[in-house]
Amino acid sequence: MMKPLWFNLRPKGVAISFRLDRRVPLVALALLALAFGVLVWNVGTGEYPIAPLDVVKTILHLETADPAYDFVVNTLRLPRALTAFTVGAMLALAGGVMQTLTRNPLASPDLTGVSAGASLGVILLLVLFPTVSGGLLPLSALVGGLGVAALIYALAWRGSDSPIRMILVGIGLTAALSAVESIVLLRIDVERLQNILHWLTGSLYARSWEHLWALAPWCAVFIPFTLASARHLNALHLGEEVATGLGGRVTFQRGALLLSSAALTGAAISQVGTLGFVGLIAPHIARRLVGPMHEGSQFVSALVGGLLVLASDFAGRALFAPTEIPAGIIIALVGAPFFIYLLWKSHASH
Repeated sequence: MMKPLWFNLRPKGVAISFRLDRRVPLVALALLALAFGVLVWNVGTGEYPIAPLDVVKTILHLETADPAYDFVVNTLRLPRALTAFTVGAMLALAGGVMQTLTRNPLASPDLTGVSAGASLGVILLLVLFPTVSGGLLPLSALVGGLGVAALIYALAWRGSDSPIRMILVGIGLTAALSAVESIVLLRIDVERLQNILHWLTGSLYARSWEHLWALAPWCAVFIPFTLASARHLNALHLGEEVATGLGGRVTFQRGALLLSSAALTGAAISQVGTLGFVGLIAPHIARRLVGPMHEGSQFVSALVGGLLVLASDFAGRALFAPTEIPAGIIIALVGAPFFIYLLWKSHASH
C-alpha cells in the first residue's frame, strides 16, 4: 500500500497540514485530460461539424478557416458543455457530503429529498412569478432544498442521528413533494407545463453563458468551502462521538456542510433541472480510484461528476440526432442499475 503524501503549509504563521493519496494527482490529471477531450469532441459535433483542432483554436480565439466557427463554438456549444461539467461537479460534491453526513453509501441529494425540495422551490417560483429573473432561481432552490434537509433532521432525530432513519424519512418526503409538484403542475396552462416538464427531465438544451454565470457565485463560495472541509468530513464519517472526541464542533460543522450541500444542489438544479444519480455515482467511483480520504476523493468526485454529466449530454445529443435526449434520462439509464448494484452489495455484506 502506497504511503500518502503529507503537505505542511504555514501561510502568515497559520499551520495547515493535510495528507493526500499518491494516486490523486495522476488520476486527477487523467480525468481532466479525458474531460477536455470529451468537451472538444462534444463542441465539434452537430449539424455543423467542426474539426477538433479548429475547436481548440476557436476556444483560444485563434484564427481559423471559417469565421462562423466562433459563433457556433463560443456562443452556442461551449457554454452548454461548460455548464454541464460545472453542474456535474456541484452535484457530485453535494452527494459526497450527504453520504458522509448520513454515513450511508446510498445517500444522495435526490434520494434524501433535497433535490425534490429544490425542484419544488423552483417550480413554485416559476408558477407564481412567470417573469421572474433567472438569478432568483438558485435562491428559491436553496430555500426548498435547505428546508427539506432541516425537516429530515427534525423528523429523523431521536436523541441521536440515525443514517437509516434519515434515508427512510428522505424517501418519504421525496414522494410527498413529488405529489405536491404534480398538483401544482396540473393547475397551469399547457405551454408552461411543457417547458417545466422539459426542465424536470434534466435538459441542457439552449444553455448559454447566462446560465453558467448564474452558477459562478455559488461555485466560488461553496465548492472551496466543501473541499476545505475535508478534515471535518473525515471526522464526521467516523461518527458523532469520534468527531466530538477529536475536538470538532459537530453541530456547527454538520449544519454548515448541510447548507453547502443544499446550496450546491439547489443552484445546479435551478439551471438545468433534476439530474438524478450524479451525487450517488460520482463519490463511489472517486473512492474506488483514490481511496476514502476526503482530501483527494472530494476533488476527484467533482471531476467524475462533471465528466459524467458532460458525457451524458453529449450522448443524448449525438446518439439519436437530430432527436435530442435530455442528459437526465441518459444518466438515469446508468444510475438506476448502479443503485441496484449498491443495494445488492449492501445486502450481501450483511
